[in-house]
Amino acid sequence: MNILLTTLNAKFIHSSLALRYLRSYTRPHFPQVELVEYTINDVTLTIAGDIHKRKPDVVAFSCYIWNIRETLDVIAILKKIMPDVPIIFGGPEVTYDADHWLKKHADIDAIVLGEGEVTFLEVCQELARCKESGEKPNWGSIPGLAYREGEHVRFSAPREQIGDLNTIPSPFEEDLAELNNRVVYFEASRGCPFKCQYCLSSIEDGVRYFDIERVKRDLMRLIKHGVKTIKFVDRTFNIHKKYAMEIFQFLIDNHNGTVFQFEITADILKPDIVDFLAENAPPGVFRFEIGVQSTNDATNRLVQRIQKFDKLSYTVTKIKESGKIDQHLDLIAGLPEEDYQSFRKTFNDVFALRPEELQLGFLKMLRGTGVRARAANHGYIYMDEAPYEILGNNVLSFDEMQRIKRVEDILEKYWNAHRMDHALEWLVTRSFETPFDFFQEFGDFWEEKGWNRLGHQLEDLFSRIHYFLGNRQTSEFAHVESLLKFDYLRNAKHRPRKIWWNDPVDKKDLQTVHELVVEQSARLRADFAEHAAHEKEYAKHTMMARVSFDIERWLQDGEVIAGDYALVVYYPYLQESANTFVCVALADRHAGMSR
Repeated sequence: MNILLTTLNAKFIHSSLALRYLRSYTRPHFPQVELVEYTINDVTLTIAGDIHKRKPDVVAFSCYIWNIRETLDVIAILKKIMPDVPIIFGGPEVTYDADHWLKKHADIDAIVLGEGEVTFLEVCQELARCKESGEKPNWGSIPGLAYREGEHVRFSAPREQIGDLNTIPSPFEEDLAELNNRVVYFEASRGCPFKCQYCLSSIEDGVRYFDIERVKRDLMRLIKHGVKTIKFVDRTFNIHKKYAMEIFQFLIDNHNGTVFQFEITADILKPDIVDFLAENAPPGVFRFEIGVQSTNDATNRLVQRIQKFDKLSYTVTKIKESGKIDQHLDLIAGLPEEDYQSFRKTFNDVFALRPEELQLGFLKMLRGTGVRARAANHGYIYMDEAPYEILGNNVLSFDEMQRIKRVEDILEKYWNAHRMDHALEWLVTRSFETPFDFFQEFGDFWEEKGWNRLGHQLEDLFSRIHYFLGNRQTSEFAHVESLLKFDYLRNAKHRPRKIWWNDPVDKKDLQTVHELVVEQSARLRADFAEHAAHEKEYAKHTMMARVSFDIERWLQDGEVIAGDYALVVYYPYLQESANTFVCVALADRHAGMSR
């Protein structure tokens, strides 16, 4: 029997862990099981055509909020061109409201509920039996299944969770080539000990672990294959201290350049683990995703989220100070009873930790969650279809939600992209009352100018923030402009061919600055000094801009020394060598410089 496992990933680089588990569990019994991954951006008819040419006897789709609409479009075509082929759904989007999906979409034959390995194998065995006998499937005999019987939707008996996860064959023993150039999702455990009411993990009881030696073998196999990024999907990776520590140590010893991302509950990460990671983690190899969501205690109580923000702050700060691990912190706008001003405080509380990435998400009323069941209690209105994002509630209007979306847009374009870190740090600490106010005011201005309807290149991002800050007559504007120039030049891999500012510099000006740089060659990096000694080489490798204060001194000790300075950025054009720069005072040569 030909079994086709498939899904529509959000991006090509993603890979489906769920399907790989189903394949590894099913293949010993059905060798002709095939796994094919598409994306939500693929043409629907193309997907259906590709599935049809594979001549499957059953097609199983893994369904999530990001792919359910496109998946339904695909099966609508499949049922027309191969009407006798059973279509099985599974995954979190359909598990918790199977009655709805089966009643609304006649093209779905059955839905696997929850953990799917054992149930799906039994579905395949029943279909194989029916193929031989010519009988109709007896879906009711298979625990953990929802199915249609005439006009009615039926549910079979519930299925217990798999007691020993190690009975599931490893999904990473074969077919590793299909993971080339993809992010690999990996789990060492299933379940979550917490009951956060906006999360589907709150529905499952307990945490189960794979044998740690098996985990190490699978990780070693992936590392040796050359996988670039492995994302652990464990909901709280550090809940079991000894288990987490052993895996951390194993990866420190064997990483070979692979990057590993973990979902961490920071306020329960023990200080000794924090110290261990700060001392031993290889730079850039670990990445932590930390869900903060809200710092409003009343809101956290309403969603049954247990969190001690002071301990979380200690952990995040300590890890950041180590410089070893990038941290991605999450916020959710729209949680119960968190109004606009409360969310503004939450944002500022978390931004103060200066995470490498701050993701601002919006509450989604996922099927099966507590917040959806009690939506009326807080006056929620939300999208009827996936992703079920809220449109407002009793304390947060639709207009306020739209304003916060503008904050998210600027946060992504500017802070998370790290295009102008020095200028932004100045702005959020010296030019605006709070960081949130900067992102909000700039976001509102962006919307007002209609820039949200236009594309943008890197130069546009700089010129637009420059225009915004000048338009509002931002204090110390010349200094901010200088830092924008610095960020633009310092982050460029090569000497920029175009600049976004109007700063006329003639040949005589460049000569004057070159002379000043040569005079200070003793404090330049060796390669910079060597090229500076030869005027032609200096011209090829440097870019100069006028700035209003000594940026070099400010970065060293925080002191702002205003004056007329030339910023000279040096580009070595060597992959292993970073850019460097120098600031030289123009006071002594001011008369010779054009304005």
